[in-house]
Amino acid sequence: MSFRLRTAQGKLKIEHSILESLRPVLERLVTSEQIRSVIPGVIRPVRDAKGPVRIRITVPVTNGWKAIALANGARQELFISTPLGEEELAKLLRSAIDA
Repeated sequence: MSFRLRTAQGKLKIEHSILESLRPVLERLVTSEQIRSVIPGVIRPVRDAKGPVRIRITVPVTNGWKAIALANGARQELFISTPLGEEELAKLLRSAIDA
């Protein structure tokens, strides 16, 4: 079975579904020239994901950062391809969430 990557604005790679309230945040995030791509990963239900969208940067990966988004009673892994450091990416994430 093969998956074809669908893209939104060419940068948001969609292999899995995206948490409902997270999608607009990611669409705002990929408008930044500093973001090469965002690849949402696996969704798992969790108890502590109530309220507004939260995104926590977890670990650096080869071409950017791995993050965990909490929204809609679930958590979703995000792989963010960017040359930005952790602090700059955190600022960009905050502005995408607050917009």
